[in-house]
Amino acid sequence: MFSNSPNPVVVLTGASSGIGRASALALARQGARLVLAARGRDGLESIAAECRAFGAETLIVPTDVTDATMVQALADAAIGRFGGIDVWINNVGVGAVGRFEETPAQAHRRIIETNLIGQMNGAHAVVPHFRQRQQGTLINMISLGGWTPTPFATAYTASKFGLRGFSEALRAELSELPDVHVCAVYPTFVDTPGFMHGANYTGKHLKPPSPLVDPREVALLIADLVRHPRPTVSIGSVAWPARLAHALAPDLVARTTYGLMDRSLASADPAPMGAGNLFAPSQNHAIDGGYRDARHAAARKLGAYALGALAVLALAALRPRARRTPRLA
Repeated sequence: MFSNSPNPVVVLTGASSGIGRASALALARQGARLVLAARGRDGLESIAAECRAFGAETLIVPTDVTDATMVQALADAAIGRFGGIDVWINNVGVGAVGRFEETPAQAHRRIIETNLIGQMNGAHAVVPHFRQRQQGTLINMISLGGWTPTPFATAYTASKFGLRGFSEALRAELSELPDVHVCAVYPTFVDTPGFMHGANYTGKHLKPPSPLVDPREVALLIADLVRHPRPTVSIGSVAWPARLAHALAPDLVARTTYGLMDRSLASADPAPMGAGNLFAPSQNHAIDGGYRDARHAAARKLGAYALGALAVLALAALRPRARRTPRLA
């Protein structure tokens, strides 16, 4: 059911680009009343105009999710404008690529503050409202990185593992309220401007690995969760093989991932290092990152097969070996 209203009030953070922008448009087409948040006003104004073209009532509230006061003001603005909040989507996410010790400590801190504390701030602002109304849906955008570690992105991994645990613990606390839902979304790599936005401390040109998911696919999944909340959903052909492989042999998966990334960086073209959008709003407000090409479909199948094979090997490695009985002379 699409909330208790044909036009639910949806607060969406990280709305100006990538998955957030695609989700805003998907929800606008379905009649949601939108409260859109991001750090930069320009990106919010452009997506709000597109949503209004579909007839959606839209409010923009520039917000830095690392600031709990600003996030509470976002919730208050939504309630003040529309009288309540039906769905809150925590979609903000940032990252940095680089060896742990070569990435500045302030960058690690900023990633944790944004990806983990930022989503906790959103939940802290809206959960009392949901409790009061005895209904509501919280959607946390996590990623496959909440299940499998990403070498060269240690703070990102820490934030996503933490966010998975936070979501599960909060869901348990709210289990006494059957109409209050906590949904966790785990996409694999998505073709958004995120890699261009993110911090780069490798000195090499970065490109996300195939297969890549179309951000509009994730947006449709989010819109469906607004209608039909579910605790956990994954998207991407390699999601379940990767989770299975990690569950069976986490160290093997981590070492294999490290080897692939290390070789990829070694052969990549030089690129300037920088903090990206960690401390300033993004300037690219597109939905797509432009990384997909004609090989995308084949890469999707190949990636799933490769991870499936890795899972089989991991399972085989865990099987106890038969003990040989010594032969008597």
